Amino acid sequence: MAIATINPATGELVKTFRALTPAEIEQKLQLAVSTFEVERNTPFSERARRMNCAAEILERDKEKFAHLMTLEMGKPYKAAIAEAVKCAGGCRYYAQNAERFLADEIIDTGNQKSFVRYRPIGPILAVMPWNFPFWQVIRFAAPALMAGNVGLLKHASNVPQSALALEKIFLDAGFPAGAFQTLLIGSEQVDAILNDPRVKAATLTGSEQAGIQVGIAAAKRIKKVVLELGGSDPFIVMPSADLDAAVATAVEARVINNGQSCIAAKRFIVAESIASEFEKKFVARMEGLRVGDPFEENTQLGPLATADAVKSLDADVQKTVEAGAKLLTGGHPLKMPGNYYAPTVLANIPKNSPAYREELFGPVASLFRVKNIDEAIRLANDSRFGLGASAWTKDDRERERFINELESGMVFINKMVASDPRIPFGGVKHSGHGRELSANGIREFMNIKTVSIA
Repeated sequence: MAIATINPATGELVKTFRALTPAEIEQKLQLAVSTFEVERNTPFSERARRMNCAAEILERDKEKFAHLMTLEMGKPYKAAIAEAVKCAGGCRYYAQNAERFLADEIIDTGNQKSFVRYRPIGPILAVMPWNFPFWQVIRFAAPALMAGNVGLLKHASNVPQSALALEKIFLDAGFPAGAFQTLLIGSEQVDAILNDPRVKAATLTGSEQAGIQVGIAAAKRIKKVVLELGGSDPFIVMPSADLDAAVATAVEARVINNGQSCIAAKRFIVAESIASEFEKKFVARMEGLRVGDPFEENTQLGPLATADAVKSLDADVQKTVEAGAKLLTGGHPLKMPGNYYAPTVLANIPKNSPAYREELFGPVASLFRVKNIDEAIRLANDSRFGLGASAWTKDDRERERFINELESGMVFINKMVASDPRIPFGGVKHSGHGRELSANGIREFMNIKTVSIA
């Protein structure tokens, strides 16, 4: 894929970028190493000062950064502004808490003194996706830089301006030039960088196949990798739930980021006694969404990021219908410039169809009816993915069962799944391994060093 900005709302090629040469990559790798030798011993107070400055820049220039995000990947402008503000909050969170998260942990072993010390490991390669072009990067970079590591960003090829803007934010905040560098390279160059002994670990947020490739590449070099991959998150609604609140949140959870989020609800599993009413209200809300220019104030659903994404999504929808599913609304690209797909709802979905087995990345919802909580949990878990889950119930016993029995890295009760710097983020099964955010995230790329003094 060419490194370029293509406006997904119009299909217009805005700007192209040249990939780095091998000599330029070498320069950046060496700069990362030399910078790390200094940064590993920089006081937390100095790192925090810079990180707070980065937060101020993100907040001050949120409209400028939001414009870039919307231009490059099509998210509604209001959501892009909110993303920039969330990034500022993430920077402040680690500026305030990193030193506490990485403080020595004293352990009584009977020796004079035993403790755990956290030490940074060096340059970390971050392979990041286009769907949250700022937040996905910040949630890696803020803890990594506060820990004394340095970052090398290989961003998605369709958001190069966002990638360069992120590098400039950290430079303008006072971090040295090698602390956070953007590598404008293609995906075919990732393996060689992972093979470089100066790169100590990698983190990837992206597709299942991309995760497999990076995971294998890291394993061959005995390097740690954190993978945050796809999801086919269940959204379960039981009879005791507040139905209107569940429906409203269900639509929001399905079309957030134009339906292009790994933690977007995708499979809606509803108790039979309320399923007809849920379906009627859900379809009406999906049909009522305002689709259009993501820069317009009242737009609720913008374009998909690429033309190929529209083709792939439509192919999966058509295969699902051909397999026997019922199309309740939508099910086709919209006849307008850009990469737009109609809000779509499917029901009666057979097991041998893409909507049952795969992650549909776009505004397509899959509805399922179940007899009881046992069937709801079985259906929710009948997926190779296990990222997040949302369950709606007022029954305490049902709540505990969902918390304990749903095979996912995150369970949200009576609310939609969302990332928050204060709590760990990540999944199980084919949704990846390792955790981002909170204390867990900052410790992923540390040498957890045991010290015992006799």
